[in-house]
Amino acid sequence: MRAIICGANGAMGRILQDKLPGSIAGLVSLDGENGVPKTFRELGKCDCDAVIDFSHHSAVADVLTFAKESGCGAVVCATGHTAEEKELIYAAAKEIPVFYSGNMSVGIAVLCTLAKEAAAAFPDADIEIVEVHHNRKVDAPSGTANMLFEAVKEVRPQAKKVCGRAGEGKRQKDDIGIQALRMGNVVGIHEIHICTHSQTLTLRHEAHDRGMFADGAIKAAQFLCGKKPGLYTMKDLLK
Repeated sequence: MRAIICGANGAMGRILQDKLPGSIAGLVSLDGENGVPKTFRELGKCDCDAVIDFSHHSAVADVLTFAKESGCGAVVCATGHTAEEKELIYAAAKEIPVFYSGNMSVGIAVLCTLAKEAAAAFPDADIEIVEVHHNRKVDAPSGTANMLFEAVKEVRPQAKKVCGRAGEGKRQKDDIGIQALRMGNVVGIHEIHICTHSQTLTLRHEAHDRGMFADGAIKAAQFLCGKKPGLYTMKDLLK
């Protein structure tokens, strides 16, 4: 499997390069530093199986355009996509295989499954999500927190996302609160609290090493090889 890394000068891009010796078809970085092409046009044509994008959500249009022109898969690992950018992802999946996930950790995929099961088991419980990341993260809530919300929403279709709390006003029955903390060099902590009048169930995942996200992205890129056009997620990888 040969891959192009978009976001090559970032922390995840550098980790991917260390984990894919001899398997890198090309590098792209939005900052254009260290002699790395700034755009796919500068990079030119490359023989590759997948583009792994750990850059910025605003780059997704260029990533998908290149993948479609090259006939390769796209692993979209950036988070914080706008509604318009998500539509580009869904449209591209009709032409090429696209792997899209708010978190590339297998552990988070398991957490989402457990969150859905717990929400179904306690239909009247209050549910709150807390996520913690390093002080350089630009989007909030995190893509993973949104994944957890969507997992709960599968069994609670009436659920309403409430990001942060301030002022006066009671918590509404269908609220799913999400709190985002930004501090230090925390890789990533996600908790989901399912609370009834008599008990609380807390599910927690903590990332210790950013390398796990790179491992997940590589597995996703390998998974896409030979796949038909479509939108794939961690659920498909786990199967």
